[in-house]
Amino acid sequence: MKQFFALALAAASGAASAQTPATNPMPDGSHDMYVGLGAVSQARYEGAANTKTSVLPVLQVQWSNGVFMSGMSAGMHLSTDPTFEYGPLVSLHASRDESGSGGIVDGVGVATMLPLAARMRRDNPLAGMPDVDARVEGGAFLNYYLNPAWRLTSSVLIGSGSGRDGARMALGVQRLAVAIAPQHAISFNAGLTLVNRHYNQSYFGVSENEAWVSGNAVYRPGGGLKDVHVGARWNWALGPSWMLTTNVQATRLIGTIRHSPLVERPTNVTVSTAFAYRF
Repeated sequence: MKQFFALALAAASGAASAQTPATNPMPDGSHDMYVGLGAVSQARYEGAANTKTSVLPVLQVQWSNGVFMSGMSAGMHLSTDPTFEYGPLVSLHASRDESGSGGIVDGVGVATMLPLAARMRRDNPLAGMPDVDARVEGGAFLNYYLNPAWRLTSSVLIGSGSGRDGARMALGVQRLAVAIAPQHAISFNAGLTLVNRHYNQSYFGVSENEAWVSGNAVYRPGGGLKDVHVGARWNWALGPSWMLTTNVQATRLIGTIRHSPLVERPTNVTVSTAFAYRF
């Protein structure tokens, strides 16, 4: 189970794809649980030029019947084939207001520490833009193992955005954990995200009324490729039950949203770390 460790930190950006722990056969009625506390440094919102630091609880649970929860994403493994993983998936997409992405990181409540200067900026592109509430998304995931070390991942989630009609598809590849020293392992991932027009309009678009209030130029992005991303994770087993996990991910916004007036910097780097205890 440790090689597939996927805390809420794994998707620190609210728009990142939900992580799905690997199938882990266990005795009936049993469970595998990690709880802990961590911190994440990430862009104030997708495309922002400045960053914020947040403190967050982390949680991952998997039950013997295939049901799992990672952060505020949850799903169920339905396949009995070890090569394929698939099933239903639900997730909570982060809210957004003038201060940036709201009080959740991948659905987990956080305490945000924003510099006062960032809160008071008068050139904030989100100033005057309407808030986008946190949204429950529903969909499915499908993963395929090329071999024991490599996994292709995919998920589709619908329900985000102002009108709850935003949809996103995440496609990726993972190099599962490689031991580099006793108690130390690293893993890598890369992927891309495709979204529909409703998603982009909610998070990167500017209507005529919004332009009049915010001062931003009118912008109507279409759907398509939203971002590409690469990441690396380091897991340090501190003992039989304790673990320190650290994740670094770089994301590049592309496609029609690259030129949105709300995008200050198309490339953002997220760094997170957490202590977790396994029950």
